[in-house]
Amino acid sequence: QVRLVESGGDSVQAGGSLRLSCGASGYTYRIAWFRQAPGKEREAVAVIYTDLGRTSYADSVKGRFTISQDNAKNTVTLQMNSLKPEDTAMYYCAADTRIGRWYETYAYTYWGQGTQVTVSS
Repeated sequence: QVRLVESGGDSVQAGGSLRLSCGASGYTYRIAWFRQAPGKEREAVAVIYTDLGRTSYADSVKGRFTISQDNAKNTVTLQMNSLKPEDTAMYYCAADTRIGRWYETYAYTYWGQGTQVTVSS
């Protein structure tokens, strides 16, 4: 059983930064961040493979966001810089499942409850 708890969401001006955290209990193969804006489908943002530390990013956030984990692999952080209004969404972390492409929602069994990020212009 894996439990995920997100934190760090806030309201910020465009160009600002936020750091989101995902606390994880139980073994995870990979942890990904997804986001969903009103009226839009949930989309993948970034992923980290917890055993190797390997990462991937959506093109829309590449160069602005960084995903990382602590040494104990208990916390995954999403550092978000140069935020844009289009980054406004509910952000979720999701864990595990060794099946499927990292950016597909069906690949993940465990989900956090979400944390709201709002970027104003």
